[in-house]
Formats: sequence, C-alpha cells, structure tokens
Amino acid sequence: MTFSSAAPSGGRRCGWRPCAGPARAPMVILHGFGSRKADYAPLALHGRFDGHDLVFLDAPGCGASSVADPAALSIPFLVDVALGACDALGVQRFHLVGHSMGGLTGLCLAAQASERVRAFTSVEGNVAPEDCFLSRQIIAHAEPDPAAFLAGFVARVKQLPEPAARLYALSLAHKVGVNAVAPIFRSMVEISDTVPLFETFVALPFRHTFIHGALNAHLSYLPRFAAAGVDVVAIPGCGHFPMYANPTAFWDALAAAHTEP
Repeated sequence: MTFSSAAPSGGRRCGWRPCAGPARAPMVILHGFGSRKADYAPLALHGRFDGHDLVFLDAPGCGASSVADPAALSIPFLVDVALGACDALGVQRFHLVGHSMGGLTGLCLAAQASERVRAFTSVEGNVAPEDCFLSRQIIAHAEPDPAAFLAGFVARVKQLPEPAARLYALSLAHKVGVNAVAPIFRSMVEISDTVPLFETFVALPFRHTFIHGALNAHLSYLPRFAAAGVDVVAIPGCGHFPMYANPTAFWDALAAAHTEP
C-alpha cells in the first residue's frame, strides 16, 4: 500500500490511499483542530476498510498545509477546500467522517452537497453551542498575541480531565499554525451559536452517525439524538479524542458506521 499526495490550488495538501478489495465508495476524513491527516494513517492497515479509497485532508494552516491569508480561514472556507480536493482527485460520491472541527466542517459540507455524500459520521463535531469548550476560549481568554494565546491554550488543555488531553496538547504547536487558530475558532463559535446544527444533522438524507467518548455522555443533546433515531456510539475509555485514547475501538466504530458500498 502506498500514499501519494495531491496539491489543489492554494497549497492544500491531501493524502490518497488506494485500497485493496472490491470497489466501494471512497472515504473522506476531516481531522479536528490541532490534529492532522497523519493521525488517521492507521486506517490504511485496518482490514475492514478494504475496498474504500481513503482520502485524508490537512486543513489549511494545519499539518503540512499552508494558507496565504490565515484571516480568510473559516468553516465555509474549509468546506470549499474539502470539496475542491475531492474534485481534484476525481472523487464524486464518498463516505464522510469528521472529528470536532472536521465534524462541523463535514456537517456543513453534507448539508451543502448532500448529493455527493453516501454516509456521514460526526465524531463529537459541533452540533450545539456547548460544543465550543475549546474554541470559545478565543473569547474567554482573549489575547491579541496569537503565539501567547496558543501557549495559554496548550497549558489549559493539559489540565483537562480526560485521558488524551496531555498527548493532544503536547503536539498542538506542531500541528497548527499560530495564525490559523483565532479565525478558525471564531468561525466555529459563530456557526455553533447561530446555526441550527442539531436540526441540520438530524435531517440529513442518508445514514448519519454520531460518535462520542464515553466520558462525554453528559452532552445534553444525546437523548435527543436517540429520540430522533440517530445512531449514537460511545467509545469506552475516552473523552473528546478517541483516535488517541482508544484508537482500536474508534476504528472499529467507524468501520461499522460505513458498511454501505
């Protein structure tokens, strides 16, 4: 198995992993804030994804991706980047997965281009204002110096009472550009506070699954998801970062959520 990279206009980077097995629709993976496409590389070795081509995207300003004007970053911009990368790779219809920031991006993409999505899984992607427990720090801990804000953010994340908090925090400075933080966070807060994301998620016209860490079973909207018939999956032993705290169970949950061809 090999990886190759494509670079659509604007310096966007994506990874493409052709899979063995009977052909199935590609899977597009959108990482969360402070993560990068490489965090999902283990999917390439998971037999239950055979037959899916896997597309991993580094959001602009994250991982190996750059952006000429960080101030232009927003969730709608990230939607355009993801769709543009799929177009550049010739991926027309696909399964979609997004974590946190990527889950919000994926939800907006799924609503905007529903004819292209076969199934969508949100991994603690924003569906309510309460989900801005990280991004709202751009307001609660306002700091004009981007580097100082990121340093303070890292220090606060290290203190979160969840298994993968320190691992996530220690790699943040290597996975996100310092000037990309504020515009992304502001866009996440604005959309979460003003757009009916829960209703948008429930109304998606294809299979949609919400995955959360078992330690976050307190999320207020989980009973509403169950009442609406949404598939809700809890990953044991973790909070907001199942790909770090319990990756084996997380990969299995993703595979189960995307069993359609």
